[in-house]
Amino acid sequence: MKKLTKWIVLLLVAVGVIVTFVFLYKRQQPKQIVYETHRVERGNLEKRTIVTGKVEPRDEVAIKAQIQGIVAEIYKEAGEEINKGEAIAKIKVVPDMQSLSNAESRVRLAEYNLKNVREVFKRDSALFEKQVISREEFDKSSLQYMQAKEELQTATDNLSIVKEGVTAKAKESGNTIVRSTITGTILEVPIKVGNSVMSVGTFSEGTTIATVADMSDMLFVGKMDETEVGKLYEGMPMDLIVGAMNDRKFKAKLEYISPKGTESNGAMMFEIKGAVTVPEGVRIRSGYSANAEIVLKARRNVLTLAEAAVELQGDSAYVQLITNEETQATERKAVKVGMSDGINIEIVSGLDEGDIVRGNPKTDNAFANAK
Repeated sequence: MKKLTKWIVLLLVAVGVIVTFVFLYKRQQPKQIVYETHRVERGNLEKRTIVTGKVEPRDEVAIKAQIQGIVAEIYKEAGEEINKGEAIAKIKVVPDMQSLSNAESRVRLAEYNLKNVREVFKRDSALFEKQVISREEFDKSSLQYMQAKEELQTATDNLSIVKEGVTAKAKESGNTIVRSTITGTILEVPIKVGNSVMSVGTFSEGTTIATVADMSDMLFVGKMDETEVGKLYEGMPMDLIVGAMNDRKFKAKLEYISPKGTESNGAMMFEIKGAVTVPEGVRIRSGYSANAEIVLKARRNVLTLAEAAVELQGDSAYVQLITNEETQATERKAVKVGMSDGINIEIVSGLDEGDIVRGNPKTDNAFANAK
């Protein structure tokens, strides 16, 4: 029994020695490195830049109050369509007590004056019929009577404006009814019934009753770094990607490049604007974030190769041209390169369509070799 155990232990030790020897032997053997290969093909190259920004209406109008008072009624809500001249809200005038007192006093004085002038006019009319007074004196009396009536009407209208913000003849078209100045979509109604509003004046911007915009005419507004803005020109096509609409793409055309930059985080940024083509039935909301892709440079139907397979040394470029696919034998060859899109690069000369070039070692073999 002891002999059997001894032989088993010796056998296990021998097997362990053999396995260790085989493992160490294989580890010392050089490993064959397998490289990626890339074929020279014809294709198109585009150098693009991406500009972040937002989409907003070209024309966004703030409808202001023309008189001071309190909001009595609101006829529209944000999101509704509205036509030019359509009512948005009604303002109730809160008269200033001093102005009201002065207006009432002016009406009373105009009434007293008219009463007096009317009596004079009646008397002069009777005297003129009897040819007691001249035509000139009668005309003067008649003019004074008409002036007194006009003064009373003016004073009455002024009192109505002070009390109600509008004359009796112009209640429907007066300033108490705030109307839209354009046709479009109401973006915002920042007031509520009962809010006080200020009128537009020399020292006041006035209270905004509503913001209205034409949502069919949209602009992309973004900022671009000074290093690339010089490559832009008006009329360039853009692809607009709106993230809030599931990365839907829209066509746009660059129509404005700011002549003056603004500094942001140490870099000079220039504002750009592009007209967005909105398909019928599609609604883009104001303020959506968007990315604009602009093609700065393009090459069509040229020889292209993966840029990773090109070795750049200063102004020179080289590739490892495979001369034998089975053995992966290569020849270092100088090439002339052109435009790159970051993935592929243009081959101007040195290679032909269909040539195969050696690239980087494949990931798994490169990792094993590094060990």
